[in-house]
Amino acid sequence: MAHSSDLIADDIAGYLKSHEHKGLLCFITCGSVDDGKSTLIGRLLFESKLLFEDQLAAIEADSKKYGTQGTEIDFALLVDGLAAEREQGITIDVAYRFFSTDKRKFIVADTPGHEQYTRNMVNGASNADAAILMVDARHGILTQTRRHSFLMSLIGMRKVVVAINKMDLVDYSRARFEEIVEEYRAFAKQLGLENITFIPMSALKGDNVIEHGHHMPWYHGPTLMAYLETVEVDDERLQRDPFRLPVQWVNRPNLDFRGFTGMVTSGTVKPGDAIRVQPSGKTSTVSRIYTWDGDLDEAVAGQSITLLLNDEIDISRGDIISGVEQPSQTADQFETTLVWMHEQPLLPGRPYLMKLGTQTVSATVTDIKYQVNVNTLEHTAAKQLDLNGIGICTLSLNKPVAFDPYQESQDTGGFILIDRMTNNTVGAGMLHFALRRSQNIHMQHVDIDKQARALSKAQQPAVLWFTGLSGAGKSSIANLVEKKLHAAGQHTYLLDGDNVRHGLNRDLGFTDADRVENIRRVGEMAKLMVDAGLVVLTAFISPFRSERQLARDLVEDGEFIEIFVDTPLDVAEERDPKGLYRKARRGELKNFTGIDSAYEAPENPDLHLKTPEMTTEEAADAIIALLRERQIIA
Repeated sequence: MAHSSDLIADDIAGYLKSHEHKGLLCFITCGSVDDGKSTLIGRLLFESKLLFEDQLAAIEADSKKYGTQGTEIDFALLVDGLAAEREQGITIDVAYRFFSTDKRKFIVADTPGHEQYTRNMVNGASNADAAILMVDARHGILTQTRRHSFLMSLIGMRKVVVAINKMDLVDYSRARFEEIVEEYRAFAKQLGLENITFIPMSALKGDNVIEHGHHMPWYHGPTLMAYLETVEVDDERLQRDPFRLPVQWVNRPNLDFRGFTGMVTSGTVKPGDAIRVQPSGKTSTVSRIYTWDGDLDEAVAGQSITLLLNDEIDISRGDIISGVEQPSQTADQFETTLVWMHEQPLLPGRPYLMKLGTQTVSATVTDIKYQVNVNTLEHTAAKQLDLNGIGICTLSLNKPVAFDPYQESQDTGGFILIDRMTNNTVGAGMLHFALRRSQNIHMQHVDIDKQARALSKAQQPAVLWFTGLSGAGKSSIANLVEKKLHAAGQHTYLLDGDNVRHGLNRDLGFTDADRVENIRRVGEMAKLMVDAGLVVLTAFISPFRSERQLARDLVEDGEFIEIFVDTPLDVAEERDPKGLYRKARRGELKNFTGIDSAYEAPENPDLHLKTPEMTTEEAADAIIALLRERQIIA
């Protein structure tokens, strides 16, 4: 391997020393598919001379096997490491590469151009200082160009290069370059992107990548490498911001040491500084700043430290330690911008996990205010967000969290949403501000609580949640169970799916979004009835596991009993007491569970009733026996 620096051969220690103190620039390449992102990075790696001889030999061999450049080296293969990428000639996953010059070190993230991999672009851009937006000179500004530009504006990208690539395929036309520049400037103005540099280039031929070349004498701006080596990276900006330390770990190796470990995301801190812990609001002062290499007199943004305080106050993972003068805010309801990253749509009311810094809490999108059309930037109404959809939403959490608006801090204002069932990351978002109602509405204390109400009824409150296909027998079994409980002197209430839709949920239809809202409302109603000390029976299809989990999470452990009334589809269809299956088969009833809408059977129900093998009476008796076993009733 040969580097341009002679120090490698003459003074390896000196070379390593100079390398240690170089500045680091993290940047991404993005844009539409086949605009030349991987080729550009391959060219940068090749020109920086950080490739081993066997790597060059391998890339030459792969170029003959997979390449698209005839007998020439296909530089894209240096980055497209997946077999599927090489076979298709596209980038699928984010590829990170390191290279350096005499002036600076670089980490570049090559992000996919295909629309279905937009989520990977957001991932790659999350920690980048600058972006290179590739544009094919033949095609100009495309949908994905606009989409990535909009995402860059959301993420807060401050430095953008618009690299108008493949100029060799338009005869290095100055007129074509200026036409694209004018079109993009007009679009960028709407996004608020201002610090933009336009560079015409040919990543394949090398024009304006490292050297200017002779094909575009009319261009007098910097080459891409010159830009990357000189663009300002404001390393001190984070240190000027208010102090923030999200707590990752409470470090307590013995009784005499209790510290709070994490990385300083912004600001500086010294022993003696006054701090405030959010969301609790408790205050103290810093006694020590401990690190593996010894105590520090000062810690700055980017350093991982352990803070020791002068007071014993309760601090947990997920809390944020702030400067006392400018602490983080706290809230449990927000307006956010959300980028949806999953094939299954976002449905308001469905519960997710939200990871904000070191905090993980339960979250629900309560409303989609509007969706943004990335082509026109117009706002459109939406009841759900599909893959790559971008919407302005309201978000509700199960408890207050510490945060900063995303425009002030990406570390404490950016979050991801996680599917509770699969643990897949399904969305990424930015917190704008706390909703006023999160600050002004508080739980009112009452003297008569759930325990007192249940004691007066001589029973333990619970939710019996019946789920199964239409015609499975949920309502019949639930009705018989309530009759038996009533005869035994128990206090109950039955919430039946059809009955509820005549009143509380009469405004809801049967789309997936409406089904989610239907179950959310019923879950909240069941929670209130449990608080009243009742045994609540709910008979709903409730087809989605995530909504049944939402209903379970609303009450305390042991108060939710999921009863799977398991009837095969053909048996339920044969019963068809309401004639609904016949209507669905004729196409007269859309979104009918089991026909053209999915039913997700419980994986671990508290009670599994196989109704073809038992009578309604036997099923009811099995439920009563379970209630006695769990001491819900005497």
